Formats: sequence, C-alpha cells, structure tokens
Amino acid sequence: VQLQASGGGLVQAGGSLRLSCAASGRTFSRDDMGWFRQAPGKEREFVAAISWEGVRTNYADSVKGRFTISRDNAKNTVYLQMNSLKPEDTAVYYCTAGQPSRVRNGASSYWGQGTQVTVSS
Repeated sequence: VQLQASGGGLVQAGGSLRLSCAASGRTFSRDDMGWFRQAPGKEREFVAAISWEGVRTNYADSVKGRFTISRDNAKNTVYLQMNSLKPEDTAVYYCTAGQPSRVRNGASSYWGQGTQVTVSS
C-alpha cells in the first residue's frame, strides 16, 4: 500500500499550489483522507480532512477559506488546493488515509512520503 504525494514546490506569497496524493495497493474509497504538514522545528499538524464520500470536510483554522480538500474515488486520489499562500504555510505536506478518527488525529497507519511546499515572502 502506497500513498504518493506530489505537487509541492516554491511559490511566492499570495500564489497557489495544488497537491495530489494518489493511493495504490488498495482502495481508500471507503476511508477518510486528509493532509497534515510539518514545518522545520515544529510538530506535525492537521491541515484538512475529507470523508469517504466527499461530503464532509474539516480544516484547521489557519487554512480555512484558503485551502480546499477534495477527492476523486475513481482515481483513488485526494487533492489539496492551496490559495493565497503565506510564508507560514511553508512545510512538508503529508497525506494520510483511514478511519475518520485516526485521520483527524494523525493516527492512521497509512501516510504518504511528503511533498515540500515553500512560500517566499
């Protein structure tokens, strides 16, 4: 089972990026999926999560109104559209999948390898 995150990069403040996380080895169409991030010297923190059917979403207060999580179960992929990026969004972004409580608490066994997002001021 593998979660492959991609789409990170270097962007100026105010810019946008779209992260993708494609799953292989098993389907997560009945699992919640989410994104976490970890900045240098800080703990990994929750960013966003989406229910298996794509109806319910949750966001960290710091990204509400700027980030949008979505998923395509046919492609076994979750996305994170990031707009109005700020330097404080700089971090390695990780995707995760599993039971709702485990995803929300960062306790799932399934994690992607991370993709670096750097926002310059």
